[in-house]
Formats: sequence, structure tokens, C-alpha cells
Amino acid sequence: MGIEVRNINKNFGDFVALDNVSLNFPAGELTALLGPSGCGKTTLLRIIAGLECPDSGQVLLDGKDASARHVRERQVGFVFQHYALFKHMSVFENIAFGLRVKPRSERLSETRIREKVKQLLELVQLDWLADRYPPQLSGGQRQRIALARALAVEPRVLLLDEPFGALDAKVRKELRRWLRRLHDELHVTSIFVTHDQEEALEVADQIVLMNKGKVEQIGSPGDVYNHPASPFVYGFLGNVNLFHGRVHEGVLEAGGVAFDAPDHAQAQDARGIGYVRPHDLEIDRYAPGAEGIVVQLMRTHTIGPLAQLELERDDNAELIEAVISNERFMQLKLKEGETLVVRPKRLHVFVDEAV
Repeated sequence: MGIEVRNINKNFGDFVALDNVSLNFPAGELTALLGPSGCGKTTLLRIIAGLECPDSGQVLLDGKDASARHVRERQVGFVFQHYALFKHMSVFENIAFGLRVKPRSERLSETRIREKVKQLLELVQLDWLADRYPPQLSGGQRQRIALARALAVEPRVLLLDEPFGALDAKVRKELRRWLRRLHDELHVTSIFVTHDQEEALEVADQIVLMNKGKVEQIGSPGDVYNHPASPFVYGFLGNVNLFHGRVHEGVLEAGGVAFDAPDHAQAQDARGIGYVRPHDLEIDRYAPGAEGIVVQLMRTHTIGPLAQLELERDDNAELIEAVISNERFMQLKLKEGETLVVRPKRLHVFVDEAV
């Protein structure tokens, strides 16, 4: 089922939760609504589900206006962050619940319900826990049961609100991979809310980045990471170093160092900021006349194959963070307190209103 929202507005008192949001969610794809707390992503998810009413705008399911349809008529499965399982019911009964409360004319036979629940338990790889109760399960197991329960009613749309937010990092990573494999098997149109950029980049087919009730950028994980449309997107998706300065005829002058900014060849002495990812910096020992930014190595931290370097600029501007391979770190034999020079391999400049 394809989903479209048109010109959705939602206020809570004076707070603007959604400001004229229009989006397409392709059928069969997994879309992440990504952004900081309070940006409107959960409100949008609840409006699509029918759990919240917009002040204006439309929700279309397969091209048909669903704005007036009750939540039960939208064929939506909803998975909450805190599972919302019935503690007094076994795992089996939790999954069967949605099937048993259907109108009599739509209800399956008891034999068919039992078969379907067994299939779902096998799908989420927890068939051995059918007789357990939610308090006896781990957080990761409870979330998989919540997903099986949502899938039991054969939703045409699956909505997940911070589905792994309450879990520890290791379990979260395992469940992310599991959700991606499950989606590839089922191809249910799915939307999940997250504020975790790593989670969105790893799992989603499409990412919708939101900020202050508006859509900042839509695209594949590769598009939004490698070609951010705004300073907000650049800063939100991973660590970034900022170089403040002036842009004039395609050159950013920042801290006495000139950087090429060919996209801004028409700029005339405009305020600008250069954005550089830590792994897009080259590091060398300082030598007189060397091109680049002169820095002092303040701290090093090696993690597996990578070394993180904390660098202080000569002009006392913001600290610079660089990431190089451990192999390169060992080759250079760097020591804290040394003077180095850094050069951006890739730099993205935003000017004027963009900053």
C-alpha cells in the first residue's frame, strides 16, 4: 500500500508540531522518519495511523482519502517503543488477541488462529516461548512479540514508533538487522520513527529528515549522508567539523586558510561555514610552508581499526576531530602535544541564509 500525506498541519496550543508537511511513502519500502525529539515525527506517524487528527491536510492510502476512516479501517499495524503487551496473557494469547477481537463475520476459526500464531512465532524465531508471559521475556524478545502481534492482522501498513529505543546497544543492533531481513521477506509498507541516525542509515530504504515540524530532506541513506541539503542535515547525520569564514567567488577563507567552494562561484564576501566529516581530513606532521590548518594534537583514542584525534587550532578556534586508520596512526607514530597540519579531502560549504 502506498501512503501519501498532503499539507498536514498540527498544532498543540502554541506549539507547531507539523507545518504543512507533504510526503510520499512508496509501497513495499521501509521509510525512516528521523530527527531530534519534538520535531514532529511521532505526531506524523500517529496521524497516518488514525490515532491523532490533523488540524488540516489529508492522509491518502493507495490514493484514497483516509482522513475520515477510523483507525480500525486503515489496516495499520502499530508497534510502540514500550511493547504494550498484555502482561496477564501468554505470548501465544498476545499474538492471537487481534485475531480474536475481529467481528464474527471476519474472524478465523480457532484452528486457523492457532496455525497463524504458530507461523508468526516461527517468523520472529520465538516459537519456543509460546507459553511464557511478557515479564519472563527479555526486552528484545518482547519487542519481537509486539511485532508479531502487529503482523497477525495482516496490516497493509506497519508503523513503528522508536521500536528499539528502550533496548541496550547490542540488542538494538541485532534487532535492526533482524527487522531489515524480515522486511525483505514480507515487503509490507513500513514507516519507523527514530532519532538514531545510525539506525536509520542501516535499516531504511528511504530517510525523511525532520526538524521543527518541517521536512529538511528526503532520500536514500547514501543521498542524505553524502549530499546533505542543509547545515541541519549535515550536523545531525554524524560528527562534523565546522570552519567559519567568508565566501568570495568560489573560495571560503576561514582562519587564514583558503578552501575551494566551486558551488558558490557567484558569492560576494558572504558569510559561510565549511562542513567536514572527521574521516575526510588528511593528517601530516607540520613542516614550514605546508598547506593546511596548523593544529596541535591534544588527545588520541584508538578503537579497533580506527584512531580518533582531538586537535586544537593555532587560532584557538573550535576543536577539530579527525579519524584515521590505526595503520596510518602507527605509521606516523604520533604523540600528544605534536604540531600537525590537516587538510580536508572533501568539504561542503553553506553560505548566507543557509547558515
